[in-house]
Amino acid sequence: MAKALELRVGAPGDALDRFEAAWNRAAEGRRVPSLAVLTLPELPALLKNLTPARWRLLERLRTVGPLSVYELARRLERDYKNVHTDVKRLVELGLVERRADARVAVGWDVVRCELRLAD
Repeated sequence: MAKALELRVGAPGDALDRFEAAWNRAAEGRRVPSLAVLTLPELPALLKNLTPARWRLLERLRTVGPLSVYELARRLERDYKNVHTDVKRLVELGLVERRADARVAVGWDVVRCELRLAD
């Protein structure tokens, strides 16, 4: 089974709703599915944090596996400082993980994105 991250645009209260639903399922003795979700407050925040350059970075890491930031910048043919900044932000968001050996990797097989139009 693929390890998936759901990327959503929505209110912070959405996370509380998911928590409450999981709590109720557990209290009823039902199975609580494992779910990894990253919620950003609005579409501009999503677009600011997941730029085309950062998406290519994620794709490259997923394809070739863990790399140092220097090697990743070399393979992407981008400036080290810019790649370092991108990696730092993607680590903060949970899209990239920094390993003990200083290499970075993508722990997800799939990133699903859900965008809801206002009600």
